[in-house]
Amino acid sequence: MNTVVNTILFIVLLAVVLFELWAICLRCRREHPYWKTLGQYRYAHRGWHAKPAIPENSMAAFRLAVENGFGAELDVHLMKDGHLAVIHDSSLRRTAGADVTVEDLTLEELRQCRLEGTDEPIPLLEDVLALFEGRTPLVVELKSYRGNHDALAAATMAMLDRFRVAYCVESFDPRCLMWLKKHRPDVVRGQLSQQFFRHRDNDPGVGKAVQFLLSNLFFNIVTQPDFIAYRFSDRKCAAVAICRMVYHVQEVNWTITDRSQMEAAEKRGNLVIFERFDPRV
Repeated sequence: MNTVVNTILFIVLLAVVLFELWAICLRCRREHPYWKTLGQYRYAHRGWHAKPAIPENSMAAFRLAVENGFGAELDVHLMKDGHLAVIHDSSLRRTAGADVTVEDLTLEELRQCRLEGTDEPIPLLEDVLALFEGRTPLVVELKSYRGNHDALAAATMAMLDRFRVAYCVESFDPRCLMWLKKHRPDVVRGQLSQQFFRHRDNDPGVGKAVQFLLSNLFFNIVTQPDFIAYRFSDRKCAAVAICRMVYHVQEVNWTITDRSQMEAAEKRGNLVIFERFDPRV
């Protein structure tokens, strides 16, 4: 009988220790005061686009978002000449019909591209910041490429400092968050993630081991994010649940595509990044 009891106690103790170690690996920063501002808004995914007339990440989409009182999420790439382009993919094949990589372009070359068959140019980050200055907030996603994570983070922060815009910064790449943690600890930083083995549309270009670590937020131990931006369809994730339970971290859900999803997310106190419907209706 004593042997059975001792075995059960050992298993329980081992489970507690393993849980505590897991929680340490998922460490988040608590209750950044800036949430009082950021938490008041819903965020239009890549601007409030309405294809085919209004492309994603276009000035028309950002203008529509801010004029209707929404914040916006956008994607930032560092170009060859140091400018910051707002575009989702590194390749411009899908968004602009050009077989080039935005990181290899200069501003002059970028200005020749148009978005999705419209007359809309690919905006620079400074164009969008000027539009949102003194108005609604932005969720700025850092899109690293070819190991430019530090240079991208530094350039983006230098540009953000020039404008009076409320914002937070997120990235799939933990190295971007590590740079922010070291150099700009005042900035609200967030870890983007999803269950990578279920999806290929956000392939991080790394091996399966790293994809497992990213999916389960193990890089939090070095990034200590203020929020977790997790794909809505993957939200029932044990790592996210532990971050919420232990650290009371803010959760952000992407991409919300209808009212029922929005209501489910907001019922849990999550911020929403939406597209393809009108949240006001």
